[in-house]
Amino acid sequence: MALRNRFTELLGIEKPIVQGGMMWVGRAELAAAVSNAGGLGILTALTQPTPDDLRREIDRCRTMTDKPFGVNLTILPSVTPPPYAEYRRAIIESDIKIVETAGHEPQEHVDEFKANDIIVLHKCTAVRHALSAERMGVDVISIDGFECAGHPGEDDVPGLVLIPATVDRVKIPIIASGGFGDGRGLAAALALGAEGINMGTRFCATQEAPIHDAVKKFIVSNDERATNLIFRRFHNTGRVARNSVSDRVVEISKRPDAVFEDIQPLVGGALGRRTLETGDLDAGLVWAGQIQGLIHDVPTCQILLDRIIQEAETIIRCRLTSMIRVSEPGEPNSVEIRRRPD
Repeated sequence: MALRNRFTELLGIEKPIVQGGMMWVGRAELAAAVSNAGGLGILTALTQPTPDDLRREIDRCRTMTDKPFGVNLTILPSVTPPPYAEYRRAIIESDIKIVETAGHEPQEHVDEFKANDIIVLHKCTAVRHALSAERMGVDVISIDGFECAGHPGEDDVPGLVLIPATVDRVKIPIIASGGFGDGRGLAAALALGAEGINMGTRFCATQEAPIHDAVKKFIVSNDERATNLIFRRFHNTGRVARNSVSDRVVEISKRPDAVFEDIQPLVGGALGRRTLETGDLDAGLVWAGQIQGLIHDVPTCQILLDRIIQEAETIIRCRLTSMIRVSEPGEPNSVEIRRRPD
């Protein structure tokens, strides 16, 4: 049994599993390993200090894999934004065929990517955003439930509702993001109407992830409750792993007169990078989702993806189909759902 559909055909990949773009994590080592394992690996453009560095990282990734991989470009509002147009040009001139976009007002980037025949996956956190992205001309929606690491939006809708709600309204393929890390999740996403899954935190706990082993062990040791929601009062909610830094951010943010400047010294990206690279878990934020509670090991990407597909196929072929009894001739035209014997 092969889990193939219009999403895998569109991207030219073997398995409907995407490694989402992650700041400081989406480097060539990880992206190539995911692609070689049959999924879609993604480099994170803004992890690279300059557009020329991104070009070099794309070239480096190509020395590690001959399979499809993509580049993430996340657009965030900023007083001093990075040179997005230059990063976009580096992606196009490097002949990248797949881009993951996310963030604020991506229209000009989507238009330019589509003008150069690039497949665009756009991450959304609400049905209304997915519909807007579809009108914008993207090819695939990655719909991000409340369980996710990073920014889940302000609606607090979990994937069990958000995924089918999006499927009901959007015509292009969607993949499910937020809370996925094993074959059960993939089977559930497919049952809800998605055509694949996007994983972030789960890929941080792999052998090829370019982060410190202490961070990987931290993720494995955490349970599903070990996250904090930060930036809520500033209407830019983020989900991170619970550590001394995120606990402090939550504590400060509860003050009636708290402003962003009060927490800014704790949440800088350079501090998060230091944590990932040195393993100092009290240095900065660790962006991780509730899927931590289902992560119990640090496998290679090949072992992880093979395991997810095998688990999903077993669930679909054996566990679910064995519960259905087709009507006998003369019986009403229906199926009966039966409990499996213990």
